[in-house]
Amino acid sequence: MTSPVDKDSAKPSNFLRHVIENDLEQGAYSARKWGGSPGDAQHHAQGMDDPAKVRMRFPPEPNGYLHIGHAKSIWLNFELAKEYGGVCHLRFDDTNPEKEEQEYVDSIRDAVKWLGYETHLADRPGAPGTLQPHEYFASDYFDFMYRAAEYLITAGLAYVDEQTPEEMRATRGDFGKPGTDSPFRSRTVDENLARFRQMRDGALDDGAAVLRAKIDMASPNINMRDPTLYRIRRATHHNTGDKWCIYPMYTFAHPIEDALEQITHSLCTLEFEDQRPFYDWLLDRLAEGGLIASPHPRQYEFARLNVTHVLTSKRKLRQLVEEGHVDGWDDPRMPTLAGLRRRGYTPEALRLFCERSGTTKSGGGWTEYASLEAALRETLDPIAPRAMAVLDPVKLVITNWA
Repeated sequence: MTSPVDKDSAKPSNFLRHVIENDLEQGAYSARKWGGSPGDAQHHAQGMDDPAKVRMRFPPEPNGYLHIGHAKSIWLNFELAKEYGGVCHLRFDDTNPEKEEQEYVDSIRDAVKWLGYETHLADRPGAPGTLQPHEYFASDYFDFMYRAAEYLITAGLAYVDEQTPEEMRATRGDFGKPGTDSPFRSRTVDENLARFRQMRDGALDDGAAVLRAKIDMASPNINMRDPTLYRIRRATHHNTGDKWCIYPMYTFAHPIEDALEQITHSLCTLEFEDQRPFYDWLLDRLAEGGLIASPHPRQYEFARLNVTHVLTSKRKLRQLVEEGHVDGWDDPRMPTLAGLRRRGYTPEALRLFCERSGTTKSGGGWTEYASLEAALRETLDPIAPRAMAVLDPVKLVITNWA
């Protein structure tokens, strides 16, 4: 179990520490229950007082190897959980069946462990004092996500839309023009429920329909203009096989995953800032329906780690691997954590580098690669063995040394 914050330690402050400290001081989550595992409101209501003061999560998608940019998120979530007497969950966000593989799941586990972090906490009501792992898969929540989708339909908050992608794009509007309602938006609850179940049962072709939230097509935030919740995609999933032919969108799945796991502070990079209103809208609606426990998680955004001269696009890194430009994801020339490890970088150096890079809400900044090299030198200097050798000695006779 992680220990509470040491008041004597001099930690560099940042806005996330201020948020967490204020929540702890105000007792924002002090009445929260924990059912011993992720679950809905009823499951947690029957549980114990949550021994974790905060619950964080690191939620990578298993569609590639983790790179140096992910190290910042790992460090931030696990260190904050440790500092404030909580736990950090490792969650595989495997909602896209076409890109995810077991190899990537294994590599992510290995990278987190190599960086020096673990997910254990003694928080299971039936096994007091026994450390429990907190590793989860988003796909294990598919049943609840479907249940949540049907609830939104019955509450008049979601509908099945059968426009073409081009028609949806046209009716969505843009930053200067409000969207217009879909002709399918006025369907009755019964019609939407029947059609959604046809989507689930495979009666519709891929791309023939989507489930959309019914919010506000005139919202100045385009992400609130009836976002898509579910799409039809026939693909074998690495965890659930062929059980499902409909899959949730990330923006729908992400807040639900946080809520089921009783996450207190959901940390994301700045590109998700515009998605926060939908995050809150969805969890507010599910809490009103009694599906998830309250208080529900809150999302906070921070600037991602950008390092000079380093490529961190998974798509481009995958291209390097698949086209044979490098010898796999762990090639020492790659900026993946596996590649950095083979090149000789240490987990201590990466943790120090992440801490020194700072945590802010202002994006666009770059951290010099030299800072990573400096962190490596600083961590190796006290422990690296040093030796000197003369490979080609020359005999020297001193005759006047006295």
